[in-house]
Amino acid sequence: MIYAFKNYFKKRGSKMSKVHVMDHPLIVHKITKLRDKDTPVKEFRELVNEIALLMGYEATRDLKLVDKEVETPITKMIGKEIAKPIAVVPILRAGLGMVDAIMNIVPSAKVGHIGLYRDEVTHEPHEYYCKLPDRINERLVIVCDPMLATGGSAIQAVDFLKDKGCKNIKFMCIFASEVGIKLLYEKHPDVKIYAANYAPGPLNENGYIVPGLGDAGDRIYG
Repeated sequence: MIYAFKNYFKKRGSKMSKVHVMDHPLIVHKITKLRDKDTPVKEFRELVNEIALLMGYEATRDLKLVDKEVETPITKMIGKEIAKPIAVVPILRAGLGMVDAIMNIVPSAKVGHIGLYRDEVTHEPHEYYCKLPDRINERLVIVCDPMLATGGSAIQAVDFLKDKGCKNIKFMCIFASEVGIKLLYEKHPDVKIYAANYAPGPLNENGYIVPGLGDAGDRIYG
């Protein structure tokens, strides 16, 4: 399913941007279990991994391929391999819960880390750590964070990557608010957004998505 925010983007006079929202029945089912406040930590962590795995197939659907000659037990042939190296960059700490799923489908991907914490009063993100793979500017970078709420952390993470020369960036989250999507698009209209769930309503007074699931990092790590 693709949601297009027509009213917003038409006012800006730009080409309509699209956010990819997954509507696979398994994802919808697992998100309901994620929301449940009584879901224990172990199961919550497993659900995040399972949802990220299902999302990973969609987020990598448009990977470019190049020819590669291989020799089968019968004869030589021309197959295909991924053309561009990939990096997975979780936003610490909650984004770590999505990394293994992507690495399972793209084992050759390299992993970087961007550490951000949110000021509980201003809701603004602050950096405390950034370590990226070599040749990061040559890679397709998939940034992971379970929640795209205010958009501040996502924007700052993409800022870091673009400062390093990255030009091909995707953002993958489980929950995305309309506020977060709009702000991320305003700052980085070239970044594709993949979400498992879209929340059109306003954030609450603490900057959390409603109904959401609370603090993803706390629920992943107990």
